[in-house]
Amino acid sequence: MTAEAKANPEANPRAARLLGVASIRRRQTPEVSDSLAHLNPRLARVLAARGITQAAQLDHRLQALLPPAGLPDLGEAARLVSDAIERDDSILIVGDFDADGATATALCLRGLRAMGGERVDFLIPDRQRHGYGLSPALLDELDTPPALILTVDNGISAHDGVAAAKAAGSRVVVTDHHLPGDTLPAADAIVNPNRADADFGSTALAGVGVAFYLLAAVRSELDRRGWFATRQRPNLANWLDLVALGTIADVVELDDNNRRLVAQGLARIRSHACAPGILALFAVAGRDPREARSSDLGFAIGPRLNAAGRLENMRLGVECLLAGEAAEARRLAGTLDQINRQRRDVEANMLDTVAADLDRAMAGQGDTPPSSPADWVRFDPGFHPGVIGIVAGRLKTRWVRPVFVFAPAEVGSNDGRLKGSGRSIPGIHLRDLLVEIDARQPGLIDGFGGHAMAAGLSLERTRLDAFRHAFTQVVERHHERLPDGREVVTDGPLEAADFHLNFIDALDHQGPWGTGFPEPLFDNAFEVLEKTALKDGKHWRLSVRLLDHPNARPVDAIWFRAPDPLPPGRHWQIAYRPVADSFRGRKRLKLFVETALPVTVSD
Repeated sequence: MTAEAKANPEANPRAARLLGVASIRRRQTPEVSDSLAHLNPRLARVLAARGITQAAQLDHRLQALLPPAGLPDLGEAARLVSDAIERDDSILIVGDFDADGATATALCLRGLRAMGGERVDFLIPDRQRHGYGLSPALLDELDTPPALILTVDNGISAHDGVAAAKAAGSRVVVTDHHLPGDTLPAADAIVNPNRADADFGSTALAGVGVAFYLLAAVRSELDRRGWFATRQRPNLANWLDLVALGTIADVVELDDNNRRLVAQGLARIRSHACAPGILALFAVAGRDPREARSSDLGFAIGPRLNAAGRLENMRLGVECLLAGEAAEARRLAGTLDQINRQRRDVEANMLDTVAADLDRAMAGQGDTPPSSPADWVRFDPGFHPGVIGIVAGRLKTRWVRPVFVFAPAEVGSNDGRLKGSGRSIPGIHLRDLLVEIDARQPGLIDGFGGHAMAAGLSLERTRLDAFRHAFTQVVERHHERLPDGREVVTDGPLEAADFHLNFIDALDHQGPWGTGFPEPLFDNAFEVLEKTALKDGKHWRLSVRLLDHPNARPVDAIWFRAPDPLPPGRHWQIAYRPVADSFRGRKRLKLFVETALPVTVSD
């Protein structure tokens, strides 16, 4: 029995839309270089499709990290921080209220204290009271200005905050990775790989990655001064677990350099040579750190850390990462887990509100967007400003449309100020869209920022309808870039011999996977032998067998959040991710289904 031409995964996108599932498209693969010829051909194909042309790109040793040359102001920043340590000056680390900012804060606090900084403290802005980053409102709450302020994962746009800090007598070192504006704040040093004058080999460093390079430069400067002649010289690799977590959680591109940082951090987590707080977060998430993958950091650990900054204060998250004792780490991780459960409830209620407003259920129809772009801009006075970005991302994924979600700027406030967060799709640059709206209607938006796939803005409640109208006009100019529906991009089929744990191990060895280096996804035609509903029919356990290999051993598969009804028939083209599933100490092959379409077969 063989699959007909209709089993081609790209043959019937209309059927996918009608079934409420994603269509399947196979990515184009360039010619595999000779340096990958020794690998399994399917694995070599995966790597070539992700831009790997040389074996050196897969070298995850620390010695292969990019040298710091080309990071602007790095030497001056290291000198200023080293001076403060030598003089026993007060150093205040100002972080951000997301996981990148929290890990960067914990990293610098641990690192500077280990290098002899005895008066190092940190401060995380409160989302409601202070807004983002180093601000005059934040500085107003300090009893005494510190001698040196070090920003991590923020500061590149903090013109007013830097000016206020300088006026108070503080020196300011900014470390950030966000795109700068037309002018830079008047800090004493600004370390950012995205500065126009930067010549560093990667613009993809997360804020915690920039902080790691700063610590390395500070240690080198103190080395040069003979500081460690009578002190222990710290090993910065001890904190690469923090770098890995912040890098993955911030969804930056995993270029060669970031993959090395993440791979080294994951190795430390797997061997339990990491912060007790990270181990505690794995425990409350029900994940095994010995099997730690980048997906665990992105989908289990990062969200629990981020929840503190969304609903409470990220100081909780930093304290968890800094906890020295396992009991304290477990207590703080448990609190973060509770906050994350609250965040999920808030998110679910906001999505239910959107569904009710549109008078249709999200489940089963969520891939079909409202027809009018005005409906892609959502607002409700009960929305939480700390969760609007997540909800915008959920709606963007369901509808495959650019989405903005607005909430009162402060929880429970009715002063008319709104905060908005947007998420976009490939082909529609969200920040450029806001630039166009601002140029068309100056004064409509109070302030905005962001990049291609995510952006934030603020405006008055009375201007929301005008924003909807302007958004609709701009989006309609890009109508041809809107896809018909959600699609899944795969690396093509596997051979029967690849359905083996050895192949899974080989895939895992070439990771870590993430943004810009997506985890491999494959598609094959299968015969579906059994289907069993789990959890009220939202998830399904399947037993499947390769259609072209009727004598092959059946494989277990799980389809989370499957559509209702399932694709008809016994033969499906399934896009899946093969994993080594551990149960009671035993590993076995399992497929995680991403989407599936019915196929027609003939004898």
